[in-house]
Amino acid sequence: MSAAAHADARFRLVKPSRRLLALFEVYLRWYLRRHFHGLRVAHGERFPRRVDGPLVVYLNHPSWWDPLACIMVSRRFLPLADHYAPMDEAALERYRFFAKLGLFPVEKNTTRGAMQFLRYARQALSLPDSVLWLTPEGRFVDARERPPVFKEGLAALLSRLPSATLLPLAIEYVFWDERLPEILVNCGEPIRLADCGEPEAARSNGLLEAALAAAQQELAQLAVARDTANFEALLVGGAGVGVFYDLWRRFRSATRGERYAPEHGSIHRP
Repeated sequence: MSAAAHADARFRLVKPSRRLLALFEVYLRWYLRRHFHGLRVAHGERFPRRVDGPLVVYLNHPSWWDPLACIMVSRRFLPLADHYAPMDEAALERYRFFAKLGLFPVEKNTTRGAMQFLRYARQALSLPDSVLWLTPEGRFVDARERPPVFKEGLAALLSRLPSATLLPLAIEYVFWDERLPEILVNCGEPIRLADCGEPEAARSNGLLEAALAAAQQELAQLAVARDTANFEALLVGGAGVGVFYDLWRRFRSATRGERYAPEHGSIHRP
């Protein structure tokens, strides 16, 4: 085998298994419902409904839960596409199952890792009906930190693409009226490099960071408003205060002929 062929074999993407993804989604719905009151998306109309050329979804990275939330978002808006994302090489070696879900290995903070990322990412974006998901800050960052500061990977990737669509995605985790927290996601305004008057400037971290910051600020305002009507609920999980208190409320509702609502917020409704 030639050196070039050997390199291509080493950097060959594993196509996501649709069967495993369907099974994992069933598990994920159960798992997220146990830990969150809801997974809610604002401005879902901005999310592309088909893959027309290279599509990159990039988001802030406040929590370990982010990849699981993104799987649910991807299954809602582009269920027939193949979704890819980088993962720390050491972690992926430990959890090889995730390679079958579209994750590819990248060594952290090394030249080799940068090469891995570019090889895999370009390969993913060259395939039809494929989407690349990235957290370009490259580390966990509080959702309130502004502005986001990206590493060079995304800009380096875009410099090698003649055209692409980028969707900034903001995510944060908040407590509202319920015992369990909410996962809130906001789709920012898509960036189409082909439509930009200065495509080179559009490929810079500055413009991309500003677009994500705008999506984060919009989400922060929606979070403060605490109104579920501003969101589409992708998943609704557990509700209630506690076993004994909820039993008492259920009994009281039955004796009054009222419909029992387990949500803590319903206590304050007239």
